[in-house]
Amino acid sequence: MSKETSDWLNRNVLIGMTDKRGNAWHYKASAQGDEPNHYAGAIPVEDVRRRLFNWQALEVPMMINTPTGPAEVPNRKAIVRSDNYAVLGVPSSRYVPHQYDEWLLTNVAHLLDDDLVIGSAGLLAGGGEAWVQVEMPENHRVADVEFRPNLLATTSFNLSLATTFKRTITVVVCDNTRAAALRENSQQVSVRHTAGSIMRLNEARSALDIVMDISDDFTREVEMLLEKAISDAAFGRIVDSMVPVPDDASKHKATRSSNLKDSLWNLWRTDHRCAPWKNTGFGVMQVINTHRQFDRPTRGGTLQVERTMHEHLTGVTEVVDRKVAQLVLAAV
Repeated sequence: MSKETSDWLNRNVLIGMTDKRGNAWHYKASAQGDEPNHYAGAIPVEDVRRRLFNWQALEVPMMINTPTGPAEVPNRKAIVRSDNYAVLGVPSSRYVPHQYDEWLLTNVAHLLDDDLVIGSAGLLAGGGEAWVQVEMPENHRVADVEFRPNLLATTSFNLSLATTFKRTITVVVCDNTRAAALRENSQQVSVRHTAGSIMRLNEARSALDIVMDISDDFTREVEMLLEKAISDAAFGRIVDSMVPVPDDASKHKATRSSNLKDSLWNLWRTDHRCAPWKNTGFGVMQVINTHRQFDRPTRGGTLQVERTMHEHLTGVTEVVDRKVAQLVLAAV
C-alpha cells in the first residue's frame, strides 16, 4: 500500500452526494482548492475521466543491466503511467491491463440510468489502484437506520486486485461503508486481467442487479440484527473474541489490547454513531465498523482514509464484517 499525503487524497479522491450524506469524514475545508473534491450531487462521469483517469497504463519491456549490456527480462513487463512513467506493477507477460477509463467508466456507464449515479471515485497507491462507486440517488431507511446501496467497481495495475464489481452499503450516520455480511457468499462479479477478458452483457446485468436488489436484502438484515438482543455481558464476550490476549502476551501487546477494548466499550456505551443501537446485534456491527474506520491508529504513515479504502477494495472489511455477524448471531 502507498503512503499518500492528504494533498494526494484531496486531489485524487472525489466524493459526491454530500447533500444526502454530508461531507466525507476526512473532509478538510482548508484542503479544498479552486476545484473542490466534494460534490453536492452526483459526480459527473466526465469529471472522473478528466480529474482521475486522464492517463493510460502503458506496457513496456522490463530491462536489467548485465555485464554485456541491457537485457530484457523474459516473461515479464512493467506497467507504467503514460503521464509520468511511474512504475505501477511488474506482472507476467500474460497480464492484460484493464484501463480505468474503459473498465470503471465506459463499462460502468452502461449500467447508469435514472436510478444510479456516481457517488465516489478515486486513486490509491500512486495510481496503482482505482475505484468508482455507483449509488442509488436517494437514501433508504429501516427503523432508525438510514443507508445507501452501492455498487463498488474497482481494479488495479499493481496486481493487488482483479477487476471487481461488488455490492456494499453506506450507513449514513457516519458515512460508514460495509459489505452486506450475513450471506454465505458475497454477490460480486470479478474479471481477471487476462487476454480476452471483456465485460460480457450477463456480467453487466449481474452487476446492476447487485445494486437494484440490495435495498430489500439489507432491510431484512438490519431487521434481523435489530431484533437480536445483545446484553453487555454478551458484548464483552464478542469483544474478547475479536481482541484475544494470549497468556504469554508482552506487556506492550496486553496494553494495546486493553486500550482497544476500552475504545470499543466507549463506542458501545456513549458514542452517538453507535449508542442508539446499544444492546442489539446492529449496534455491535456499528461499533466494530466505526472503530475500524475512525479510531484505529495509522500504520507507517499511511493515512486512515487510505487504509480504510484499501481494505474495502481488497475485501478485508468484508471478512471482518462476516466474522462479527457470525459472533452476533451466535451470541447468547
